[in-house]
Amino acid sequence: MSHPSFIIATTKSWNIKLASEMKLGTGYGVVHVITQKEQLNIDFLNEVQPDYIFFPHWSWIIPDEIINTFCCVIFHMTDLPFGRGGSPLQNLIERGLGETKICAVKASGEIDAGDVYIRHPLSLHGTAEEIFIRAGKIIFCEMIPYILKENPVPVPQVGTATIFKRRTPDMSELTPNMSLEKCYDYIRMLDAEDYPKAFLRYGNLNLQFSRPKLTSNGIVADVLIKEVEADE
Repeated sequence: MSHPSFIIATTKSWNIKLASEMKLGTGYGVVHVITQKEQLNIDFLNEVQPDYIFFPHWSWIIPDEIINTFCCVIFHMTDLPFGRGGSPLQNLIERGLGETKICAVKASGEIDAGDVYIRHPLSLHGTAEEIFIRAGKIIFCEMIPYILKENPVPVPQVGTATIFKRRTPDMSELTPNMSLEKCYDYIRMLDAEDYPKAFLRYGNLNLQFSRPKLTSNGIVADVLIKEVEADE
């Protein structure tokens, strides 16, 4: 596949930047970047006829019509079949893990159950946004170019699946009797664009934490203090 045509569908600012750089670069073929749900429609895809559609950090379910018609590749931050499902980064850190793998997966009708093109190690140290940026560089600079160049045949997942549940905003509250390390992990694993920050309630106030540092004296972090809305 010397001059592939492909689409990158993503919603996060760090991935949009990397996708734009790829589009301006040379040697990748014809690159289309979409960032909105409505842009991913069958009429546009039939017009472009992409060889691949890559989904690094896409926020919506991919319609079956698109999965069954085009080669859709998603990127999941666990060593599949371990950790299928929602909120993989937060679920991994909550389990105390410091390393994982990013899997490039051929999308299928079952969530995160498709065949795997490639796996790449990923460190889970730092804040969620730092980890996502690190993952984005791996996806755009190594994994996507490898797939475009080698056109590998994906292989089925092997082993018993472990399912992660998607986290809800109320699960971001810091709780009594948390260890210092657990509190630090909660703050850092939720510190990213568009994610609900770790928080504490104090009377009519909501304290939201970000940019944590674990020091010998405790945790140093930024805090945003807001009044609790009547319906919260």
